[in-house]
Amino acid sequence: MSRSLIIAEAGVNHNGSLEMAKMLVDEAYACGADIVKFQTAKLDLLVSKNAHMADYQKENTGVVESQKDMLRKLLLSFEDFIELADHCKKVGISFLSTPFDIESIHFLDTIQDLWKIPSGEITNYPYLVEIAKTGKDIILSTGMAEMKEIEDAIRILELNGAKNITILHCTTEYPALIENVNLSVMKTLKEKFGYPVGYSDHTQGIEVDLAAAALGAAVIEKHFTLDKTLTGPDHRASLEPHELKAMVDGIRKIEIALGSSEKKPSYEELKNRSVARKSIVAKRNIKAGEHLTVDNITTKRPGTGISPMRWSEVLGTRAIRDFDEDELIEL
Repeated sequence: MSRSLIIAEAGVNHNGSLEMAKMLVDEAYACGADIVKFQTAKLDLLVSKNAHMADYQKENTGVVESQKDMLRKLLLSFEDFIELADHCKKVGISFLSTPFDIESIHFLDTIQDLWKIPSGEITNYPYLVEIAKTGKDIILSTGMAEMKEIEDAIRILELNGAKNITILHCTTEYPALIENVNLSVMKTLKEKFGYPVGYSDHTQGIEVDLAAAALGAAVIEKHFTLDKTLTGPDHRASLEPHELKAMVDGIRKIEIALGSSEKKPSYEELKNRSVARKSIVAKRNIKAGEHLTVDNITTKRPGTGISPMRWSEVLGTRAIRDFDEDELIEL
């Protein structure tokens, strides 16, 4: 049985509040997630003053402003993340944050043992090199990417020291439409690159996440929030805590159901075989010495006698004694 690593993506759903970020940590732990993930950036290194908001950001926030002005209200400081990582340790859940610039990479390298590269950085050569040089395990999201761009990113990571990479299929829209998910791409990525694959989900609901688990996703990442009605770019495409718990519980049940690839009856099934299967029985009363034919034998439950798979062997033999109708045939 394989087990999916479940990342509860808090992102910037703390709305710039350290206390709200800690509440998200607590909820992620209570819901059974393995990791709670945030986003770390230095504003002036992340976005220029000329960068516009994405359409989904305008729609989800109800505000039209520059990306820089929007993000200024959402980012936590390095000092906040040190405190947040410590809170995660106390709570008992793994801390992870995605860096969005080189300075943030260097900072996070001191407080976490794993990297999550977001879809938007998959074509950022210096960023990829800096991540790879740390030698730490990497989870790579591939939203918006062409296959050639994924190939290039993985090649850069490998050439610069990355050894363990997990590739996440992703549809970068908030929320993503079901018809744009193309979950079968997970199989394509696995076959092409040979690395573990998973899914970073931006759809509403948990159905796609459960399907990803059934397809063997090594990692499943899902945005969550304390309240979908809060103002911010990602709340609308996030799960509330009760939904996150339902997702985690569902994934764990699917993992158990996937079980082994070996086909054999379970212990519980064995006791039902004699009830559900059939045996060769007398179709009518049969006298000793009478030939057994299709006219005087048939198959009926229970399956405690001669298996119908021996039908050809039984036909033509003589009855060793008298048999009453429905009595199990003996040879």
